Amino acid sequence: MSDPDNNTAYASKEEHTEAISPPLQPPAIEVTNLARWFNGIHAVNNISFVIPRGQVVGFVGANGAGKTTTMRILATLDYPNSGEAKVCGINVVEYPAEVRGKIGWMPDHYGTYRNMTVIEYLDFFARALGYKGQERIDRIVEVMEFTDLTPLSDRLIDKLSKGMGQRLCLGRALLHDPEVLILDEPAAGLDPKARVELKHLIRILAEDGKTVFISSHILSELGEMCDSLLFINQGKIIHHGDADSLTKSNSSSCLVEVLLSDPPEKLREWAMLAPGVTFVDSTKTGGRIEIEPAEDEDIAKILRRMITDGLNITDFHQEERKLEDAFIEILGEIEESGTPAAK
Repeated sequence: MSDPDNNTAYASKEEHTEAISPPLQPPAIEVTNLARWFNGIHAVNNISFVIPRGQVVGFVGANGAGKTTTMRILATLDYPNSGEAKVCGINVVEYPAEVRGKIGWMPDHYGTYRNMTVIEYLDFFARALGYKGQERIDRIVEVMEFTDLTPLSDRLIDKLSKGMGQRLCLGRALLHDPEVLILDEPAAGLDPKARVELKHLIRILAEDGKTVFISSHILSELGEMCDSLLFINQGKIIHHGDADSLTKSNSSSCLVEVLLSDPPEKLREWAMLAPGVTFVDSTKTGGRIEIEPAEDEDIAKILRRMITDGLNITDFHQEERKLEDAFIEILGEIEESGTPAAK
């Protein structure tokens, strides 16, 4: 038989637990029907998107697509003509000072000053942010160690390489330990080594819980470092999703590259007699075939049959679409339909 007093006590405990649970945090970035136009031209045309906290999101689009304008509005450096943008739940137009405390802004070009060293540059901005005494020194040291600027502390900033300068600009954006980083083309002009270093720093920041909104033309690198990609074209959002969904084709067939120690002609001859297989083209060490249907089971059967039939396979892998190809394909679909893609 149940005890009414115990049931009441249990219910009260449940209610108390619900009452003290922390409220849900707003998204890192929330954009609703945002528009900005210049002389009648819509740079940003009623776009809407949400970026959850702790994600790295790539912002993709051609020059003039609206990337920088959107980022400048989020960084409180420009005003929208209509719509709303929030960072950590704070309206960027109504409360710009509060938003600036939440974001780290890294433009595609940063200002340099003659006869100023790396450490003097960071010290200047740390003072402007209100850091004083030992706290300021500790914060500068921490940022310089993270961005690997310590060996360059006495280097004049107008003598830095492009990669070193980008690390300095990132260091400046990190000084006040912001929750959200907005990075406009940070990899532009960097050599391969500097790009790898930048990518590594961004992943560390993401693992630390920071939200990173990053624009770039280098789609392959964005696919490697980002949780999702946001495509913009002519001021409109045309896709928002993860990179995997873009690189995997929706077709019923799949493309497979086959490398073998036999002459490529042998693969062509085999494919002509194999049901469900179409020979596409030859390579120096094999060729590419199309398999239909594209289910894992069917692909595995084809591989087993090739080995059974005596082909000397050295490599066999399914090809994925490049992100650039996926982007172009989405643009093509929009042009054909004449309607914008779903957001």
